[in-house]
Amino acid sequence: MSEFISAMAKSGDVICYVVDSTDIAARAERIHRTSAGVTAALGRLLTAASLMGARLKGETDSLTIQLKGNGPAGSFLAVGEPSGNVRGYVQNPVVELPLNQHGKLDVAGIVGKEGYLHIVRDFGFGEPYIGNTPIISGEIAEDITHYYATSEQIPTVCALGVLVNTDLTVLKAGGFLVQLLPGAGEDVIERLESNVNAMPSITQILSDGKSPDDVAEMLLAGFGCDILERRTVGYRCDCSRERVERALITLGADDLEEMAREQPVTEVRCHFCPKVYRFNPGEIHGLAGRG
Repeated sequence: MSEFISAMAKSGDVICYVVDSTDIAARAERIHRTSAGVTAALGRLLTAASLMGARLKGETDSLTIQLKGNGPAGSFLAVGEPSGNVRGYVQNPVVELPLNQHGKLDVAGIVGKEGYLHIVRDFGFGEPYIGNTPIISGEIAEDITHYYATSEQIPTVCALGVLVNTDLTVLKAGGFLVQLLPGAGEDVIERLESNVNAMPSITQILSDGKSPDDVAEMLLAGFGCDILERRTVGYRCDCSRERVERALITLGADDLEEMAREQPVTEVRCHFCPKVYRFNPGEIHGLAGRG
């Protein structure tokens, strides 16, 4: 299982959230059979969804991040829950691009450097909160940071990373969000910037055997660090036959009756996991009667 923690500076003016999302990214790679660069991009987005989703308060709250860039992978989507569990998918799971100018997987090229980041917070009542910001780099972490600065006016630093093995499996994945709280002075800002700039990449830290606690200590060096919460998180899909039935009913009675006549078996595949739900004509006819 992956591990999530939240921590606060003893001064009370900086908070951070850290996750070792290796198991999450690895599970996504196995489900969607992504190529290396797409694994890195989807793993980063799922890591962000876990960090942001774990901050939701209500049990039925949800957070959806959609990344719609002009890159060859098409749209990415990740859904986070208050538990920190996530699920996601990508439109085109296999994309091959050369390494970028730094000799690394070209996530920005796969995502695209033009397009939009859409973030929806659904609190289970009323209209959901929707934030839209343009993609500024396609590297995802920078785009999340830009979203917080422009849509929520919260000074934030986001780091996300996924290391992929030569056999396309995930070696390490993780990320953090660190935010200034109201009242933080210039001295706090300068110290935090210095801490962040001095840190290796999140995947390098985790590859060196460090834990999310160690990452929090690095981020809050000189402030003192109080761990507020610790939990295990994972890739979890909540699909069910009942949910699929409700989705089919929305097609309308006429379309369902036509489906029942023309198809000996109707198959519905979940976007988020390997499950396939099968319905015979009699079952589809019964759903038509419930519409």
